[in-house]
Amino acid sequence: MTTQVRSGPAAKSSHTAQVAQAAKETTSAAQVQPPAVAVSLAGLRAALPEWWPVLAGLAALFVPTLYSLFTGAWIGEEQAHGPMIFALALWLAWRKWPGVLARPAAPSWLGWPVLALGLALHLLGRSQHILMFEIGSIILVLAAIVLAKLGAPALRVLWFPFFFMLFMVPLPSEFVAAVTMPMKMAVSWATEHLLFAAGYPVARSGVILQIGQYQLLVADACAGLQTLLTLEALGLFYLNLMRHPSAFRNIGLAILIIPISFSANVIRVITLTLVTYYLGDAAGQGFLHGFAGMVLFLTALVLILAVDSGLQWYAARRRGEAG
Repeated sequence: MTTQVRSGPAAKSSHTAQVAQAAKETTSAAQVQPPAVAVSLAGLRAALPEWWPVLAGLAALFVPTLYSLFTGAWIGEEQAHGPMIFALALWLAWRKWPGVLARPAAPSWLGWPVLALGLALHLLGRSQHILMFEIGSIILVLAAIVLAKLGAPALRVLWFPFFFMLFMVPLPSEFVAAVTMPMKMAVSWATEHLLFAAGYPVARSGVILQIGQYQLLVADACAGLQTLLTLEALGLFYLNLMRHPSAFRNIGLAILIIPISFSANVIRVITLTLVTYYLGDAAGQGFLHGFAGMVLFLTALVLILAVDSGLQWYAARRRGEAG
């Protein structure tokens, strides 16, 4: 095959057009690529000399607390949602950090009294083993640093991650016990009636279910207030992630998260009851007991997605009727 080489003005004109086209495509590609990640990383590298003493102080203050939580309270059933909430809150703050860097820093003096309150709360909670104070101090100290270094505008950008971290703070045991008992009674009642309607030999005495030759106590971790709050946090996280423009969908889903959480708890107790009935007490209290916890969150997530889809369909239908 022979390649012909053209010369003269026409070739020069063609070459110039090709160079111009290539330059145009390069410029367009550069405009299409989002520079947010590069700007964020460059901003973090530039801010590191200023922020490393703060990070070192936070590590010295809270690494012992986090170690105690990960080897103590957060490995139990009642507070097992704590690390999940904390990790999701940090991820949300990381997502919003470019928006913080985009705003001019306006340090506020309010950060210092908030910092003093957070440190006092940490000292009291650490020395007296008050978990609510020790975990709450993490939120106060982090908020104080944002206020003192970056100001109120930055805190407004990060308001949801800080609000979300409140769900990992344990509530007073007296309040939890007062609210949990009616919830356990309701879950036990619903489980009994659903299984009886399905033909199972089930009876109930308070929060104790009798199915066949087995007795099951509906524990706080299965149908308690902390489980409800964890599922509520999951729903709010989903709302913040989706950012629906429709106020109807946001408000409706936020309200319906409560019955969704109750339904997920009932499904979890039904699952454990049936596992015990068919496989014995050892299976119900062993690995499958932890597996039922995953069933709880998967059920809640599926119900949230289903309800959100239903609300979207209803909102679209209303718009169609109005149009």
